[in-house]
Amino acid sequence: MNKSLKYQLKSFLLGELPGSLAHTKMLPAGRRLRSHDHELLSVKMSSVLVLLFPEGNQLYTCLTRRPSTMKHHPGQISFPGGKVEKDDVSAEMTALREANEEVGIDPTAIEILGKLSDLYIEVSQFSIQPFLAWADKKPDFLIDFGEVEELILFPISNYVASETIAETEIETFTGKLSVKYYPFNGEIIWGATAMILSELIEILKRRRDIQ
Repeated sequence: MNKSLKYQLKSFLLGELPGSLAHTKMLPAGRRLRSHDHELLSVKMSSVLVLLFPEGNQLYTCLTRRPSTMKHHPGQISFPGGKVEKDDVSAEMTALREANEEVGIDPTAIEILGKLSDLYIEVSQFSIQPFLAWADKKPDFLIDFGEVEELILFPISNYVASETIAETEIETFTGKLSVKYYPFNGEIIWGATAMILSELIEILKRRRDIQ
């Protein structure tokens, strides 16, 4: 794995990001891409940790399956993260804290490279701030099964080489929804998670152009 990749990514994140274009590509049918500026009183701020790490000749990121008992997005596949709490000094701290609590990622063993594009989910009124991080090797994961049903190690380099996107209909609490998704081991990775992955995949595709 090219060790210069993390430095290339760090540099890339300082520039203009492909967020809107990448997010729109995976946006479910009938939904809009919006900011939360018009609903400041009701928006719920949250953040997630998008961790990259090499394993063998692959580059992976860490996803989780949310327990079916969760109030928001039960059973769905997501990045480690959660709502920004009043005691969190920053959204970055939230992402690190939640990743440590949910899957045991040691904050001292990873490096935050920067932030991907913010993403507002209108249906749940969550504004998500994704923080991109790097680990030099696969972390020693420790799952809290009260918060995470399953850990999913997603081989993102496969999707950079060949971005496989499928379509299906799913049942949600607002009714049947037509979605684009990333298929992986029989899983349907859609919604906010797919939109964040889409931006990350686009950035990794462009990495050869990073100076």
